[in-house]
Amino acid sequence: MRPSPATAHRAATHRKPGWVRRPALMAERVEQAHVLDPIVRWLSDGVVRALPAGPRTDALHGVPFGQPAHPALVRLPLGCWTSAVLLDLLGGADRASRMLIGAGVAGSVPAMATGLADWSALHTDQQRVGLVHAACQSGAATLFLGSLAARAGGRPGYGRLLSGFGLLAATAGSYLGGHLALRLGAGASHAEPVSHLSGLGWHDLCGVGELPDRRPVRRQLGYLSLLVYRQGPEVSVLSDRCSHLGGPLHQGRIVVERGTACIACPWHGSTFAIADGAVVHGPATARQPAFEVRVTADGRVELRPRR
Repeated sequence: MRPSPATAHRAATHRKPGWVRRPALMAERVEQAHVLDPIVRWLSDGVVRALPAGPRTDALHGVPFGQPAHPALVRLPLGCWTSAVLLDLLGGADRASRMLIGAGVAGSVPAMATGLADWSALHTDQQRVGLVHAACQSGAATLFLGSLAARAGGRPGYGRLLSGFGLLAATAGSYLGGHLALRLGAGASHAEPVSHLSGLGWHDLCGVGELPDRRPVRRQLGYLSLLVYRQGPEVSVLSDRCSHLGGPLHQGRIVVERGTACIACPWHGSTFAIADGAVVHGPATARQPAFEVRVTADGRVELRPRR
């Protein structure tokens, strides 16, 4: 009798060397480290109070850029610190190492600010990993600051040692950041890719008389879940899964922003223009997939993915 695919996968995983499996196992343990929950709740509540919805918070999330700002900003400190440690190992100029370390420490400030904004709008499992990720990166910045102080105080050898430990901490934090983004989906769009999951051409959805006026409802198109909103004779349709973390938009509330009817996600408040899915407020940065809609002469609502 052949083993099931799941059994075969577990067996293959157990055959891997321990050093290969250990980072992933440690990251998974952090996901379930409930001992971190009091700190997560306290810090998350503080960040939410300090960063109310508005243009400043949207900028920290990366809404004006169409993608999260944090992943781009973290490259500067990590690149500078890596270069400084390499210069130390190769016997490069100490002045160049100090300049790189200083630039990395300065660059870590906006990286931390954007990271905190994104972290405050995640699920608890993600926040546990994000908390340890932030602790590693903060520890790295502190160690590199200590390296600068040691070098300035005439102890370059001690400064190089602190830089080495700082890079180790930053590397561990970067691994957890990758786990958070790639394994747990933080920062990725969770909206259904309707452009290729729905067939070509127009699709019949429902009768226009079946839709309540000015109230969002959910309708199914095959296996796609859709948010449908009728305002008088006008009908708008978006993917129902919020692009931030997959929240059910049809359970959200209708708000008017910039003179346009919008839907605010019930989970984290991401706000989208109902007419075309454009992001009005974060934490979402990806546009919500939208559909072209027409109402036929006999009152049927038909749609196709917006191009």
